[in-house]
Parts: sequence; C-alpha cells; structure tokens
Amino acid sequence: MGKSCCEAKSAELAKLREKQGTVLKWVLGINALMFVVEFTFGWLSRSSALMADSLDMFGDAAVYGFSLFALNRGAIWRARAGLSKGVIMAIFGFVVLGQATYRFLTASVPVAETMGVIGAVALAANAICLVLLYNHRADDINMRSTWLCSRNDIVSNVGVIVASVLVGLLNSGWPDLIVGFAIAALFLKSSYEVVTEAKEELRLSVAT
Repeated sequence: MGKSCCEAKSAELAKLREKQGTVLKWVLGINALMFVVEFTFGWLSRSSALMADSLDMFGDAAVYGFSLFALNRGAIWRARAGLSKGVIMAIFGFVVLGQATYRFLTASVPVAETMGVIGAVALAANAICLVLLYNHRADDINMRSTWLCSRNDIVSNVGVIVASVLVGLLNSGWPDLIVGFAIAALFLKSSYEVVTEAKEELRLSVAT
C-alpha cells in the first residue's frame, strides 16, 4: 500500500515536472526572440525604456534557462537557481540604470511611434508567457520566481507604451527616462525578494 502510494506520488511529480518543462521552453523561446526585437528597435529609436525592457527579456531568457536546469533536481538546486535568478535581475537593474543615465546626459528624444508599436508587441508576448506560467506560480521557489519575472514584464511593457504616448505628445525624452529608471527600480526590488526567499529555502534545505 505504502509502495503504491509512493509510486503514485512519484509519477505525479514527474508529470508536474514535465508540464513545467514544456511551459519553460515556450517562455524561454518567446523571451529570447523578443530580446532581439526590442533591443534592435530600442537602439534604432534611441529609447531607454525599450532597451531596458529588452534587457529584461534577455534576463528572463537566462532565468528560464536556469529554471529548466534546476527543474528535475532537488530542492537545494532549485533554491540555488532562484538565488542565481535574483542576482541576474539585480545586475540588469544596474545595467538599465547606467543606460538611462547615459540617455539623460545626451538628452536624446526617442522615436515615439517605434516605442509604442514594439512595446505593444512585447506586451502581447509577455501576456502569453504570464498565462502559460499562471498555473505553476505556486509550485515551488523555482516556478514562483519565474512567474514573478513574467509579471514584472507586463508592468514594464505598459510603462513603455505609456512613455511612448507621452514622448509623442510632449516631444520630450523625459517620460522615456522616467520609465527606464522605474523599470530598473522594479528589477532591483524583485531581485531582493527572490534572493531573500531563495536564501531562506536554501538554508532550510541544507538544514534538513
């Protein structure tokens, strides 16, 4: 009876990991593609907000790669993956701060139309990722941190679209800079949350 129960639990866990792996592969592909699109058009349009969002996409692609790596490993590996993802999020937060500061010093005005269109495409892509990840957001620290990254992306995308409208109306680069700095702050806040939670889970895993 006990053996049958354990086998059933093992099969259930294996099925869950298989579903998680499929979802992670999809969101990894979407984010990698959108990084290339957003970075290219962000550079061409001189948009800090768009480039910040593209770096977010790149960071997320790395995050999902870590998640896939840790998927079929133990709790310690999943906690380590969460910790690594938190560090990556922090790095990109500081990268975005530096890029936005550079745009501030050069006082360039981005191309509002490009910002708006690419921002809308990125929003649609991240909405798909969020839906795919939603049912797995409470599975473990690995999937929770992944879902948090996707949720942050939605906020960033909306910010880019709002900034594009304001840049067009005001003919000023300030809205773009403000959103760029705000995205960086969001990265750093989420990084702190994920690192704190992952360190606690790692401590508990080592203790047991």
